[in-house]
Amino acid sequence: MSRPKFVNFTRNSSQGYGLLTEEGIVNLSARHGARWPTLREVIEDGALSTLAAESASLPPDFPVEDIRFEIPIPSPEKIVCVGVNFPDRNEEYKDGQAAPANPSLFIRFPRSFTGHDEPLIRPPESPQLDYEGEIVIVIGKGGRRIPESEALNHIAALSLSNEGTIRDWVRHAKFNVTQGKNFDRTGSIGPWLVPFTDESQLADIKLKTRVNGEVRQSDRTSRMIFPFRKIINYISTFTTLVPGDVIVTGTPTGAGARFDPPIWLKPGDVVEVEADGIGILRNTIADEM
Repeated sequence: MSRPKFVNFTRNSSQGYGLLTEEGIVNLSARHGARWPTLREVIEDGALSTLAAESASLPPDFPVEDIRFEIPIPSPEKIVCVGVNFPDRNEEYKDGQAAPANPSLFIRFPRSFTGHDEPLIRPPESPQLDYEGEIVIVIGKGGRRIPESEALNHIAALSLSNEGTIRDWVRHAKFNVTQGKNFDRTGSIGPWLVPFTDESQLADIKLKTRVNGEVRQSDRTSRMIFPFRKIINYISTFTTLVPGDVIVTGTPTGAGARFDPPIWLKPGDVVEVEADGIGILRNTIADEM
């Protein structure tokens, strides 16, 4: 049985949200916008699964071709990204060090991401646009110092990210990667939100990234250095998580920077991030105009 897919979209210059079905888009914002202006409020009320069940039999209001996909959570308070979270990824650094005891983290701004089927934008400052396929978890129930034993109860939904990076800009300074991770529209999140229901959804997801049909990254979440429980526990120790917060959980080995010579993304390329039970996030590449 396929899982519900909630989309955030623009149609005729208006933003909305809905349920994606095989026949098209059920416009939920038209029906429930007064109560829940965006998907963020639906999540805050813990209403994703209820709304999916109530809307499953409704006819579509328009075809999917009528919409432009936006990132699933509009204006999240926080987008926290995890670095170096697969064993082979740690070995890529060739520094002889074992995996660290705690996750490496950095922050991205919402403007640095775009939606499904939209181009990732290569800026004029650098040709070194790279891909990183990742699982996204969206917080449903907020909290501080969340115990690992309770962490999964705080997840509302899952999605995907191509956590695109301008490689030379992450090396501009000694202690941070912020610059190379936040060029406008260099990454993507989507295509949709899949409600989280139980631990089996996360236990052993197969995650792949393809560039022009060629598999470049492939691994499973069961091999993550820092499991989802640990990530939520650790982040919530120093900051209060709130509904709608987005956590991008780390990429497998195989990014373009690791080839010899490196293979950077160029206009016309197609990048697909695919994960079991979630879907396929697809983006082309274009130069900034």
